[in-house]
Amino acid sequence: MATFIIDVPVPSMGATVSELTVVSLKTKPGDRVVKGQKIAELESDKSIFEYEAPADGTVVALPVKPGEVLQPGALFLRLETADASLRHLESKAAGDLAAAPAAPAKPAAALVWTPRATKLAQEAGLDPAKLTDIGATGPGGRVSGDDVTAYLAARKS
Repeated sequence: MATFIIDVPVPSMGATVSELTVVSLKTKPGDRVVKGQKIAELESDKSIFEYEAPADGTVVALPVKPGEVLQPGALFLRLETADASLRHLESKAAGDLAAAPAAPAKPAAALVWTPRATKLAQEAGLDPAKLTDIGATGPGGRVSGDDVTAYLAARKS
């Protein structure tokens, strides 16, 4: 059975979700996966969900990292598969990650905020980009909604 490489995009979660944050990855390049296997956790401003492998195959590339904010449609995963039903996703740049859309660079010292944390901070009249004295205890060292709640409670004391 002939195999080919597919480019799996970041899923679209509907018209109101413009970005997803990678919470965790459960696989790495070289790993064999089966269709339906949980390969990552992604978070929108509404929920966290498990992302599943679209087919049996071998992970060729996984150019995303926990904490990274992704746009729907951007490259999420390259997978070598024999599943002919996914031929429409066949990679035009097979193996060349340089052709993959890159995430914009962020300052190394910048805090990474979950969508919920950003929303809570903004609702409280705070600018997340200017807050540097807030704890970041969420997955991957991100500022979580609970961190914002604790920060706001400490400010009221």
